[in-house]
Amino acid sequence: MKVDNVSVASKMLHGAFILTLATVLSKLIGTLQKIPLQNMGGDIVFGIYNTVYPFYLLVITLAIAGFPIAISKFVAENGAAGNDKENRRILRISSLFIGLLGIVLGLCTYVGAPLIASWIDNDHVVSAIRYVSIAFLFIPVMSLLRGFFQGHQNMVPTAVSQIVEQSVRVTVMILLLLYLTSRQAGPEDIAAGALFGSAAGGAAGLLVMLLYWRRYRTNVNREVGLKDASTRCEIATASEAIATIDRVGVCVSQESSWMLLRKIVVYAIPICLASLALPLMNLVDTFTVPRLLKVGGIGDSGAMIQFGIYNRGMPLVQLITMLATSLSVLFIPALAEARFKRDNLLIQNQCRLSLRWFWLMGLAASIGLCVLAEPINVMLYQDATGTDTIRWIAFTAAFSSIGLISAALLQGIGIVKAPAVNLLVGALAKTLLNLWLVPKFGITGAAIAFVAAQLLAAALNVALLVRSTGLRLRAGALLAKPALILAGLASAAAGAQWAAAAVLSALGMRAGRMVAVVESLCGVTAGAIAFVILVALTKLIREEELRMLPKVGSGLAKLLQKLRVLR
Repeated sequence: MKVDNVSVASKMLHGAFILTLATVLSKLIGTLQKIPLQNMGGDIVFGIYNTVYPFYLLVITLAIAGFPIAISKFVAENGAAGNDKENRRILRISSLFIGLLGIVLGLCTYVGAPLIASWIDNDHVVSAIRYVSIAFLFIPVMSLLRGFFQGHQNMVPTAVSQIVEQSVRVTVMILLLLYLTSRQAGPEDIAAGALFGSAAGGAAGLLVMLLYWRRYRTNVNREVGLKDASTRCEIATASEAIATIDRVGVCVSQESSWMLLRKIVVYAIPICLASLALPLMNLVDTFTVPRLLKVGGIGDSGAMIQFGIYNRGMPLVQLITMLATSLSVLFIPALAEARFKRDNLLIQNQCRLSLRWFWLMGLAASIGLCVLAEPINVMLYQDATGTDTIRWIAFTAAFSSIGLISAALLQGIGIVKAPAVNLLVGALAKTLLNLWLVPKFGITGAAIAFVAAQLLAAALNVALLVRSTGLRLRAGALLAKPALILAGLASAAAGAQWAAAAVLSALGMRAGRMVAVVESLCGVTAGAIAFVILVALTKLIREEELRMLPKVGSGLAKLLQKLRVLR
């Protein structure tokens, strides 16, 4: 039994590792595509895109986010019982439901595009909303198939489809950008073409999953033939039948399709709600910031330009939160196992370690982006417009990272609904702060509101986690040592940027994009080196804590021991 458990754990970690790498790569592709979008289309196209995309992301999250996880759970349970027939029934019923839901959402979004545009108070977004609605036909079913294979501990189909989906989405977007800009199309048409890439990517991802499903079905039919759970019940002895009935409860009576679907939906909904962190905050901006900017009399086009500038820092922050989301996968299995064993001390240690790592990484990214905001802005977007806004946006990385990991930890100990409620509180705070700050400070006010709302949601999650687990957080580990490390990081990054600028100026190079590239790279490199050295010198991470990291902890500990920077 021990060998089996080790084998299962190894398989789970291997699958998590594959899925994490694929998620990082696909999200990296998806996030960085916004840079050529702004460069080629301009700030008004960028503004229209970032007005519509959060709405699309919210609807997709509400519709499907929890269903792959729910399907994987039920498939895994039936797979352990050898009941492949029930798994096919689950996939058939849920695919029909989610496919119809996607069609309904797509039609409602397409037909209701003018109404949604009136809610946003901007007519420029109608075409973009209609083009992005096509994606609802493909993405829901694709996500269900991903969940089916994840339930079989096979992460490769999901990984391949994620990379194909994002690659096709970005390729189609860039090709349409080149074509439409060469034809001197209007900003509305260019933004709509860019958003059509989401539909093309969804179709490609679904095609990949259907090919994997066809191969799976062929293999199962070849190996199993007509044997299924009901046939095994008929030929089993009485004692075997009783054991099977007690174990899976499917041989004598089978749940109705409606009851099975209801069970899946009830399980999926809390997961969907807890996945809305950034989409909901971004949607608040979509429905409030352009409208509030127009109060100053800048008109629809001016509001879209300002909103595009406001969103310049978002791709970089999303890279950080994407990394936080992916890395959380490494911690959750250990936490679930500790909860199963009722080992409260292990739960506390895992929570403390997770919070400390994510807090430190999020703060380091925030400080680095804040210090290097100007050269990074010029490097990515060709000018320094909106640099102060990017500096404020940078700090959402720290608080959103803590919000994401604390929500995952709460879910790991069985508290599923509270993170969603805390998120709604944060979204309400974002709305109220936008109404107060945007008329006074413009897009910088929206950025300040974003930071405050993320801080509030994260603080509520952490407070509940502390209360539920009895966790004690040391101020020195969370504030004092990180402050020293971050001061060193900021000094190194700023010093390297200044030195690079001085050298390039002495060489006769004028300020511009290439100079900004050199300044940014030198600053990021110096900051990263200073961060690693100071973490080691302050002994912020101990050997036993480092070894607690699944998959990579032991290797990192041995490496740092050889370098004599780990006690």
